Amino acid sequence: MAPSKNETVTIRITDISQNGEGIGKTEGYTLFVKDAVPGDLAEVLVTKVGKTYGYGRLMHVAEASPHRAACRCPIAKACGGCQIQQIDYEYQLKLKEKKVINDLERIGGFTVLQISEAEDGTRTYKEAEESMDTAIPVLPVIGMEHPWRYRNKAQYPVGTDKMGNPIAGFYAGRTHSIIPCTDCLLGTEENRDILEKILDWMKKHHIRAYDETSGEGLIRHVLVRKGFATGEIIVCLIINGNRLPAQEALIQELTAIPGMKGITISKNTEKTNVIMKGPVRTIWGQDYIEDTIDGVRFRISPASFYQVNPMQTEKLYRTALEYAGLTGTEDVIDLYCGIGTISLFLARHAKHVTGVEIVPQAIEDARKNAALNGLTNVDFHVGKAEEVVPRLYREEGLHADVVVVDPPRKGCDEKLLQTMIQMTPDRIVYVSCDPATMSRDLKMLAASGYQIKKVQPVDQFCHTVHVESCVLLERVSNRKVDSYVKLNVKMADYYRIKDSAETENVEE
Repeated sequence: MAPSKNETVTIRITDISQNGEGIGKTEGYTLFVKDAVPGDLAEVLVTKVGKTYGYGRLMHVAEASPHRAACRCPIAKACGGCQIQQIDYEYQLKLKEKKVINDLERIGGFTVLQISEAEDGTRTYKEAEESMDTAIPVLPVIGMEHPWRYRNKAQYPVGTDKMGNPIAGFYAGRTHSIIPCTDCLLGTEENRDILEKILDWMKKHHIRAYDETSGEGLIRHVLVRKGFATGEIIVCLIINGNRLPAQEALIQELTAIPGMKGITISKNTEKTNVIMKGPVRTIWGQDYIEDTIDGVRFRISPASFYQVNPMQTEKLYRTALEYAGLTGTEDVIDLYCGIGTISLFLARHAKHVTGVEIVPQAIEDARKNAALNGLTNVDFHVGKAEEVVPRLYREEGLHADVVVVDPPRKGCDEKLLQTMIQMTPDRIVYVSCDPATMSRDLKMLAASGYQIKKVQPVDQFCHTVHVESCVLLERVSNRKVDSYVKLNVKMADYYRIKDSAETENVEE
């Protein structure tokens, strides 16, 4: 029986949703409760009632879960960025592992073999070993020893408070209302100094923040990137205009910050939620920074796609390299290659690597990065992977022993997966930021002659609901996979999964 709106109920939180809300039941009716933790006995005010489920506001924790943690950030509850900071970190990892397993089972139709770490560090099997021939081994999530200050990129919207003062911070969950915050605990310590100098400069020189409603004002966003290995910093101000007044005064302030290498601006005069629309123009220093991951150097511009957690990225890419099983004789295709991060990792161990990416600036950066590392056995193509790869396969006979694919949250296009299958690579390494679309795509690959050997989740985005995964698939010669995956869904149905909702303040 559904409760009434504005009724207060007491429920035990038993699970967590894809978006981080606690889940509990009252008389069989499901409620989603933000900030609630599995194990909490919670007093909840019902705020929205539907036919089969509703939403509630956490009013009081009558009995705290053993997994509840004190939030280190004072605005964690209001901010839309860290959805699960109130959960202790070890349990966050377990929940993310569970999320990967649930999606593999529910969406992919797979049987999962959960692998746990024993006290002596060895890995143990939770199911009988005889099930390994038909089950997918999911390894424990690779977490961080210190899951704070890990983001090398931050984008801060700029606005105005009720007193008319400029502010910068993050959007409250599901809104465009800015919560002032100059020191996010996931970002670098330099961000605070940079933002405060910009806000002081705006106030001193009467420079207005952009107003989304009126379309007036100048400063829209501040983007900061830092190379963790090099200490280099670049700042980009996204502006509703062509130039900055009192530009020299701002340059003088920001260049006093250690590591500052470049100050840039990007014009965006459109009424849009897209942050960067125009080209980037340098007003001081250089238009890029450099960083290093596992000995590979990267040149990164403000608009470049580059993984935001370099410590975990190194672990993720080492896993992808291990799964690729390269001996130096393989032709490799890297799909959705960005600025060539994975491509260059692979090129050091492969015969040749072909990278494909839709963003022209990213491909330009990828070519520069290849030259920067002296790698000549890699080439890059601009365009949609689902268009470029079939064309290269059909017209130029593009071949791959190994395919590495790192798609956006929506997963791979069906046409691209079909071409990958036609190319019959020996191995496919699938890197994913969304277990749901990953499971959908893996189901199609498994139904077409590929066996999933193992899945390694990696915590790239600590204190959020997001989780990265690296999957190894190997081609099986007999193509008899019916016992491996339940083939009870038509191929067209694989692509009816809705894209997972993304959180305003989280970017990969």
